Amino acid sequence: MSDADLEEIRKGRLAQLQQQQQGGASGGGGGEDQRKQHEADARTSILSQVLSPEAADRLGRIRLVKESRATDVENRLIMLARSGQLRNKVTEEQLKELLGAMTENAEKGGGGGGGRVVITRRKDWDDDDDLLDL
Repeated sequence: MSDADLEEIRKGRLAQLQQQQQGGASGGGGGEDQRKQHEADARTSILSQVLSPEAADRLGRIRLVKESRATDVENRLIMLARSGQLRNKVTEEQLKELLGAMTENAEKGGGGGGGRVVITRRKDWDDDDDLLDL
């Protein structure tokens, strides 16, 4: 993300804040909707600058399956972009690696037990033998 892109985002945010101040309290509940809409637009703008088209498509498919996972990935990407850790656009392969790392972290952290079910079978147990003794 270049300095020009960041400057453009800052100018847009400054213009929005000035517009909100001029509107004052007359907006009421509409101001909240407008703020949410602007935040969504800012997220979309940042993600379009950070993701390659293939990666954006994959993230869209992930959103169809699991909205919370897609939101977590978006938040991570936005954080990385804002901290300047992303030098180039994120490719689909890099997005897969990020998803894998996030999944591993969730499993290690015991994230709500949303993992696997392990069934341990007893050895040397046969119910049929018990019926023959009667």
